Amino acid sequence: QVQLVESGGGLVQAGGSLRLSCAASGGTFSNYAMGWFRQAAGKEREFVAAISRSGGSIFYADSVKGRFTISRDNAKNTVYLQMNSLKHEDTAVYYCAASTGVVAPRRERYDYWGQGTQVTVSS
Repeated sequence: QVQLVESGGGLVQAGGSLRLSCAASGGTFSNYAMGWFRQAAGKEREFVAAISRSGGSIFYADSVKGRFTISRDNAKNTVYLQMNSLKHEDTAVYYCAASTGVVAPRRERYDYWGQGTQVTVSS
């Protein structure tokens, strides 16, 4: 069973950048497809980005395409989310998740979740 710990959240002005990290432990990281999701106050958790085990397949939500970049370093057991040109509507708790199946932009496909990290974008 894998444990996931997110970091890198914080307060940033609109137009700024943040880089989120998610460190995995307790499992073989390269066996998991990884995803980032977010949940704004009063809203459902939504898909942001996902990356396959090898990094060869990547998916993005339309709302972040061209601004966010997901990547992974299997040697460091870490997945990243580089967020550029941040908007107020990106404000949310960001979660990373691990899937034992194939990479997918669907929340129900993910088996393990981190505790989340808050991202607040001031307008």
